[in-house]
Amino acid sequence: MTNLTSRRGLLFGAAAVSAGAVLTGCTSNETDDGGDKAADTQPAADDKPGKPVTIGYAGPQADHGWLNAVNDQAQKRAEKYSDVTLEVTEGSNDTAQQIGQIETLINKKVDVLVVLPADGKALTQVGLKAMRAGIPVVNLDRIFNSPQAYRCWVGGDNYGMGLNAAHYIGEKLKDKQGAKVIELAGLDNLELTQQRTKGFDDGLKNYPNIQKVARQAAEFTVESGQAKMSQLLQAQSQFDALWNHDDDQGVGALRAIEQAGRDDFLMVGGAGALTAFQAIKADSGVLKATVLYPPTMAASAIDLARALGQGKGISGLAEFEIPSTVTCYSAVVDKGNVDQYMSTGFK
Repeated sequence: MTNLTSRRGLLFGAAAVSAGAVLTGCTSNETDDGGDKAADTQPAADDKPGKPVTIGYAGPQADHGWLNAVNDQAQKRAEKYSDVTLEVTEGSNDTAQQIGQIETLINKKVDVLVVLPADGKALTQVGLKAMRAGIPVVNLDRIFNSPQAYRCWVGGDNYGMGLNAAHYIGEKLKDKQGAKVIELAGLDNLELTQQRTKGFDDGLKNYPNIQKVARQAAEFTVESGQAKMSQLLQAQSQFDALWNHDDDQGVGALRAIEQAGRDDFLMVGGAGALTAFQAIKADSGVLKATVLYPPTMAASAIDLARALGQGKGISGLAEFEIPSTVTCYSAVVDKGNVDQYMSTGFK
């Protein structure tokens, strides 16, 4: 994902009302007896049933463990609320098909849309169409190329993934002179892969004793992870740490490592698969940690959509409305905290 600075979700016409721009929860600063008091804040979204909200959800085709978990998180979160009806499209990686699915939701006049686009740029126009129709859009993960196409963006921090992976490895190797690390990246034509690598490289600059000696790009699949990891192992007879961008391809990488009989380095994964959590907890192999790209962002998107539909803010924030941008933190999960995250691991 693009590293976002401040983005203002611009609303068109009636969308401002749907998004809670008209503050119904504010009251006068005057008390009944004429005295002053602090202004009441807009009611925050909570678990108590409120105004019924129909949320249209257009997610991806579940052809990857993380994407399947995203869809699952969205649906399970919606089931938690008795006041939410979720209209779910059939997941698609075909942009034309997904545009058609979203247009169907617009025609049904859902209250809010949550969209994880197959291609953010290609679906920008349909995001704009929804906003102009008065339907606020929560843009999930892959971002539209205009901030006018969504009211709120929620997603992961790819740069932060690399940065935190580098910090974890750096702290483990900070006392070793001439330490060497290698990187098993994802698809190189994706901006998210480039950002993960940039974060990793920038993080390693804090540890002058560590040198990155090799990098291979895989394709986020078990097969590619195994093939590319085998190449790295053949080319690098000695290194101290590996950062793998994706836990799905990490399954293949671990197979290659086991087949090669290597256990002379530590491995850090990425995303937060259940298999990775289990391996970290068992602590019987090279995998010692993984850096989250949490699929729970989809559950948060449902929370935000519900708040938008009910014209509410977020508990814990002083603002009357939800933020325009929510970036999830890329926490490092290791043996010390893996139990806390086990329930979020995706299959």
